[in-house]
Amino acid sequence: MEQRIGAATLELRTGDITRDTSDAIVNAANSSLLGGGGVDGAIHRAGGPAILAECREIRARRGSLPTGQAVITTAGRLEARRVIHTVGPVWRGGTAGEAALLASCYRESLALAREHRLRTVAFPSISTGAFGYPLSLAAPVALQSVIDEVTGHPGALDRIRFVLFDDLTYAAYAEALADLDTVVQ
Repeated sequence: MEQRIGAATLELRTGDITRDTSDAIVNAANSSLLGGGGVDGAIHRAGGPAILAECREIRARRGSLPTGQAVITTAGRLEARRVIHTVGPVWRGGTAGEAALLASCYRESLALAREHRLRTVAFPSISTGAFGYPLSLAAPVALQSVIDEVTGHPGALDRIRFVLFDDLTYAAYAEALADLDTVVQ
């Protein structure tokens, strides 16, 4: 599924984000930046030791990565050129600022992409795995955050792709995208 946002394309698809050919893929990281399970572990395994080495350097300089922030590293053996690591919020029932923190993950990741002149970015569904954020609530936050960033910085990005792990996740994002009436044509 594709949707135009000004001059950019927003795309939804199922697949393996570690095989994506975008300029950057986004890692749903944990605050240690040292790898883990889910998307984080898959990216570290597929990309090899170069990603972990840069993550260790970043951690040595600044400590753990706070929720909602993002950093960028090499992509190692991945087809993408860079990996943007962001820490999504753990779901605590929706009363602990989770939506604002999740939106910040997408904003901060796209800001790094612009800063590094990356034209195409691929996102997973941040926080909806082990961190427990309900898909039906995360998808609209993710999509609206990306739409806001793209419309706020016209011409900075060519394509933003959501590479979603399974059909259930894809369906939640497709429904949320259909429900958004703020998409700029």
